[in-house]
Amino acid sequence: MNSLESVDPQWAWQPFQPSADQPWDRRGAAHLYRRAGFGADVSQLDRAAQLDPAEAVAQLVAQNQETSEFRTVADALAKTVLAGGDPMTLSAAWVYRLLLTPTQLLEKATLFWHGHFATGADKVKDASMMWQQNRLLRQQALGNFSELVQAIAKDPAMLIYLDSASNRKAHPNENFARELMELFCLGEGHYSEQDVQELARCFTGWEIKNDRFRKNRYQHDNGVKRLLGKEGAFDGEAAVEIVIDQPSMPLFLCRKWFRFFVCDEPAPPDKLLMPLAETFRDRGYDIAPVLQKLFSSNLFFSSLSVGRKIKSPVESLVGTLRSLQGTTNTELLARGLRDIGQGLFYPPNVKGWDGGRAWINSSTLLGRANLFQQVLNDSNTAFAGNSLQEYLGDQGIETPQQALQQWETRLLPHPLPSPVRSRLLQSFASGNSAEDGGFRDLLHQFVSLPECQLG
Repeated sequence: MNSLESVDPQWAWQPFQPSADQPWDRRGAAHLYRRAGFGADVSQLDRAAQLDPAEAVAQLVAQNQETSEFRTVADALAKTVLAGGDPMTLSAAWVYRLLLTPTQLLEKATLFWHGHFATGADKVKDASMMWQQNRLLRQQALGNFSELVQAIAKDPAMLIYLDSASNRKAHPNENFARELMELFCLGEGHYSEQDVQELARCFTGWEIKNDRFRKNRYQHDNGVKRLLGKEGAFDGEAAVEIVIDQPSMPLFLCRKWFRFFVCDEPAPPDKLLMPLAETFRDRGYDIAPVLQKLFSSNLFFSSLSVGRKIKSPVESLVGTLRSLQGTTNTELLARGLRDIGQGLFYPPNVKGWDGGRAWINSSTLLGRANLFQQVLNDSNTAFAGNSLQEYLGDQGIETPQQALQQWETRLLPHPLPSPVRSRLLQSFASGNSAEDGGFRDLLHQFVSLPECQLG
């Protein structure tokens, strides 16, 4: 039986109140930071644990724009990369942001929207357009969904990726119209083929000129359209509003947020998501209030969520480094992430990444382990600017037992089973590696565990 079927929706979305059975501590704060961001170091966890859970969530949600200082540095790096024109190198500039951004939820939401409005550099073939879209997603990530969709519909990279730039009144192209309803806003079963055809007519004449969006009035179909039960000479903007105002839209988006932030499976019943969907609708499709309600909830901190998500490659590798104040060769990491299934700016198709169990098989699990080994061995990798052993020493960690205890709290949803911990300690004791006093090998083995693939 679907374990979510019996959950009381009213209880699910009430604010979480810590108790003896479910305390709010470092481990609880780590769960929040893994899901609403990419992990946190021990000082961040301690600061969060001193707050009420709702206050910790509110702080994350309130950081809805990058600080000017960080944006200046990150954008300067991106401009340097853009001069080379290679979208793959551009991925490294995004990895830099993922590793160092002080606005974690903003960046996690940007990653969500990249998978939702999936656009591939392999078709767009223009690094500047891909970066322009990435900036758009970040600027709107926690804003208003209606405004975000209006902007993405005019985004040059999206216009190329879904062939909207070639949509002419004599020969309407239906690709963007179909995906706008099926993948971006409504889901299957909530529109007809006639709706696709009529919606495509609304976007005719939308094109790119000098790398910018423009409306070509000579190629726009000014005729009357019959779209989703409405009739009029709709243009693209009006059509987007009609799509967004469909009753199925809030539930569709909340279902995607639930799977991305709460748990991979089972799929939640509609009745469980209705309070979230109502908040989304009642707040005029503002995104931040919905996510604040989600991250503050009983359900989010319950056993129905904790440890019920498989980490994506980005969450696994970036999350491990962030939790240990790690920095590394971002180009190495970006290329490695693509090799194991999550190339930034290179989603597999317009549906984005499947996520969940699709992240893990024998090949990708080995690939994660090998990539982390490469990262650990790279001369650019440092932990708060030091070697791993020096970093641990600065935190008062001198034994493998102490190291495992710290890593478990920061990186795992649940403590390691005793046999697994014993096996790691035995391997440390018998190891011959002198690298970082053996702690580097221990960390590699720890991060490669099946238990460490759960978030």
